[in-house]
Amino acid sequence: MPTVRYVTVDVFTQTRFTGNPLAVILDAQGLTSADMQNIATEFNYSEVTFVLPPQDPANSAEVRIFTPTMEVPFAGHPNVGTAYVLGQQAELFGTPVGETLRFEEKAGLVEVSLKRENGKVTTASIRAPQALSTGSTVDAQSVANCLSLALENIRVANHQPLYASVGLAFVFAELDGLDALAKAAPDLAAFKTAAKRYPGEGLDFPIFLYVRDTARPWHIRARMFSPLDNVPEDPATGSASAALAAYLVETDINLPADGQTAITIEQGVEMGRRSVIELEVTRRAGKVSDVLVGGSCAMVMRGELDC
Repeated sequence: MPTVRYVTVDVFTQTRFTGNPLAVILDAQGLTSADMQNIATEFNYSEVTFVLPPQDPANSAEVRIFTPTMEVPFAGHPNVGTAYVLGQQAELFGTPVGETLRFEEKAGLVEVSLKRENGKVTTASIRAPQALSTGSTVDAQSVANCLSLALENIRVANHQPLYASVGLAFVFAELDGLDALAKAAPDLAAFKTAAKRYPGEGLDFPIFLYVRDTARPWHIRARMFSPLDNVPEDPATGSASAALAAYLVETDINLPADGQTAITIEQGVEMGRRSVIELEVTRRAGKVSDVLVGGSCAMVMRGELDC
């Protein structure tokens, strides 16, 4: 019976058993899409990645990303964690692993930069594969119903809840404080109703709630819920963080038209799996031109799967 190797890491943390767990399947070229989905369902992490030889030899690898229920075109913590794992390798498909990796993904080419200290990879950062795009707005009551909150907890002074994406779409909603963020609890029936009313692309009505620190507006606390995708709550969501950061920077009339903004998003605190996501957003002529998402990782375990 053939076997494939896997490694698990906790992403956006330096401490094991916090952050967002990820399984990286290193020998995926013999697996079918159905095999990959079954493996992802078995791990039951928010995502599992599968590393394949690149279709273009100029790139580092093809990376496919699966949730417990579907394949997704892009996600943040899977890219950061996969790059961290591959950075420990001396070679990848016969090519030495350098400071930059390029992953072929459904959403496009994803570039990942590695930082090393004393020869060991300490952090990885990715560049969002697509420009910011915004979709339909969502009524605040639907969001409140989905998360068992009162309507007044949804803050609409800055924006209505809306879809936004830099590769994977989420519904973003600002809350009126940390108390509301702590109280949020998914209501599955309400999620099913909202998903029918506001169909997105990819995930089924994933909601990214956030609260901005009034003293430090670029320090943000967040939670992400996608129960219809078998992810009741995600400890860290890099793709959503990147989209939120891009949206907030692009719509901030007080920022200079050209410049960079550093943003920190904490997630997973309420789950006991605190994650720290560091972002750098570049704006040119008033439009976001680049989003970098990065953080640390911690190795957890490794082994083999019988296929």
